[in-house]
Amino acid sequence: MALIVQKYGGTSVGDTEKIRRVVRRVIETKKQGNDMVVVLSAMAGETNKLISLAHQITEDPDPRELDVLVSTGEQITIALFAIAAKTMGNDARSFLGHQVRILTDNAYGKARITDVDTSPIRENLRQGCIVVIAGFQGIDADGNITTLGRGGSDTTAVAVAAALDADLCEIFTDVEGVFTTDPNICSDARKIDRISYDELLEMASLGAKVMEIRSVEFAKRYNVPLHVRSSFNNNPGTMVVQEEKEMEDRVVTGVTYNKSEARITLTKVPDKPGIAAKIFTPISDANIAVDMIIQNTRASDLTDLTFTVPKADFKKAMEIVQRIGKEIGCERVMGDENIAKVSLIGLGMRNHVGIAGKMFGTLAAHNINIMMISTSEIKISAVIDEKYTELAVRVLHDAFELGDTKNILETT
Repeated sequence: MALIVQKYGGTSVGDTEKIRRVVRRVIETKKQGNDMVVVLSAMAGETNKLISLAHQITEDPDPRELDVLVSTGEQITIALFAIAAKTMGNDARSFLGHQVRILTDNAYGKARITDVDTSPIRENLRQGCIVVIAGFQGIDADGNITTLGRGGSDTTAVAVAAALDADLCEIFTDVEGVFTTDPNICSDARKIDRISYDELLEMASLGAKVMEIRSVEFAKRYNVPLHVRSSFNNNPGTMVVQEEKEMEDRVVTGVTYNKSEARITLTKVPDKPGIAAKIFTPISDANIAVDMIIQNTRASDLTDLTFTVPKADFKKAMEIVQRIGKEIGCERVMGDENIAKVSLIGLGMRNHVGIAGKMFGTLAAHNINIMMISTSEIKISAVIDEKYTELAVRVLHDAFELGDTKNILETT
């Protein structure tokens, strides 16, 4: 007997027939002698619909009340699942985030899980119930409903699996696993059988839409075994595991892209101690994440500073930076929302040379200009003009032979 946590996304529970299909799948796994905990998202499109309703009232809805509103989407799916399971002769009980006591901080819309009370889950499992939990939501120390942000149901599932010390956490999506790149862009994108937490963490942070980044962080921290697979067939998906020696034989594991960032530049900034803190502290205080940062030194103790932020926070970030720019006496503040970031990820980068040169040469050969560059041990990212995104992904995927079974970089 194993304890298994399964998460199903919005497309998997998009209508009542799909919910019945998910219920049958869960029951089949339970009949094999497993304890089952199921985490569900809202039906596909439901969260956007609820947000749209709020924006019909005001352009700037109150964050607390918006979380109360959008958290109702998951309430529908878990209730329908439990109803369907009972009609099929299986006991099931649904729980909202506050009923399970998924405790979070109070950052509405972006809350982070701090603790999970597993006692109600364990008690119902002992009674033979299928436990059905609303993803994406929790409760703060003051009893307010909070939501975890886009992809938050993944985080709920992994956090619950970690708290329960589950034997397996299965993330069911509308794709068969983790691919070398987006199959919608490259028809020869290949499913990866096994991938390390670090590689998936980089892929998630750099735009891959398979799993939400915080869920991968949870899985890595608590060593939660993950299986990313399709809810529409029984094919094996991608296992996410600790790093294995063979993984370093793959020089590049995948190519990702991200169109959801914007670039902000301050020109002729005074180059002296404390200036960077004056710029970035207010941005951090506004709960805006900064990604890439580049500083170019000018003459006369001046510098240009460029960084990227989420496109959703661009307007707020520009307001803050324009105010700070005046205070520190910079020449100009400029913004650009028409950018994209393309990245190569792979454990093998640590031990192979020539990868950056091949990446930049490939982009140059197709007249794709690079605006910004950042690197880590296992990734190289380049910011480019958004209109070249798909082209860049395709040519890099081909250059590193990711569509083939072999993936060996030949350098000279």
